[in-house]
Amino acid sequence: MTAAAVGAPALAACGTDPVTPAAGEAKDLSAEEKVLRFDNWPLYIDTDEEDKNLRPTLAAFEEESGISVEYVEAVNDNDEYFAKISPQLQAGQPIGADLFVVSDWLVARLIGLGWLQGLDKDNLPTVESNLDPALASPGFDPDRAYSVPWQSGITGIAFNARELPDGVESWEQLLTDPALAGRVTLLSGMRESLPVLSGAFGSGLASFTDADVETALATVDAAVKAGQIRRFTGNDYVDDLASGNAVAAMAYSGDAFQLQLDDPDIQFVIPTEGGELWSDNMVVPVGATHKTNAELLMDYYYRPEVAAELAAWVNYISPVPAAKQPMADLDPELADSPLIFPSENDLSNVGISRDITEDEEKQYETDWNAIVT
Repeated sequence: MTAAAVGAPALAACGTDPVTPAAGEAKDLSAEEKVLRFDNWPLYIDTDEEDKNLRPTLAAFEEESGISVEYVEAVNDNDEYFAKISPQLQAGQPIGADLFVVSDWLVARLIGLGWLQGLDKDNLPTVESNLDPALASPGFDPDRAYSVPWQSGITGIAFNARELPDGVESWEQLLTDPALAGRVTLLSGMRESLPVLSGAFGSGLASFTDADVETALATVDAAVKAGQIRRFTGNDYVDDLASGNAVAAMAYSGDAFQLQLDDPDIQFVIPTEGGELWSDNMVVPVGATHKTNAELLMDYYYRPEVAAELAAWVNYISPVPAAKQPMADLDPELADSPLIFPSENDLSNVGISRDITEDEEKQYETDWNAIVT
């Protein structure tokens, strides 16, 4: 869940050449075998309030389609999951899962390695009709030939309006305003922080350059030396905001929504220089033998009423704008939340990061870690 876990896939970072395992040509047995294994992150699907083992939207899919779904909360971290599946994929062996959910950057890496099956658009008419145009053509998969967004989010700034009644409007303010000194947190992961800051202080997320990266690094380094940054965090920045140890943080929109449930003074803003729009994506690995079944499930979750039910539970941005109307029937307050259904104006000030090459990744990691640690 969230933008991605820290770091990069070890195999790719070591320069392993892309491979297309023979298992990628495995016969699709969907017509004969009405089964599907779906690996996802914890707490990333709707769950019945009384029976935590019941997932209402998934149960409805099983009943309608006749496909039995083995749903496994197997993805706790992008790197960890990649490390678990990469030996089988590299050897051309199936991993057991027919469908799994990982973040944008890992999808890009898996596409480069040749470890994902191309999707049959004939099985995805609802996706084609209802996918948010803002998510339709990311640089890592411009035709969505390999991936379908599960849920999305925005990386921006969360702040405590009690402490900062005038708010925080920009990345520059977050990193340089003396009034915030010692009360700011940044995400520790290079991939979570450096691209969005490089885009903000340079030519944008889709096209930032090495010079932009150097500017971002210098800005963060100066902020550290000035005592501006309290600490670099994982998702535990939410604890700092909740406790008051931090008054502003680089944050994910979904986390901000959850914080607001307990403290309405926690606000989320897309900085003036722009935020990052990211997704966790459904993909089918090579060797999976129930590809059509997986595609039918993908398409099912793009029905507006199903997307609304899912988003009402997980509270991330729905990749289905048409879900807003059925969401209004479920919960009018959620339907009006810009953290679940951002406006066109909001989306005009966010971007999807370009992919980072292996050589860039090594250098950026080295330079970022020298500052963070």
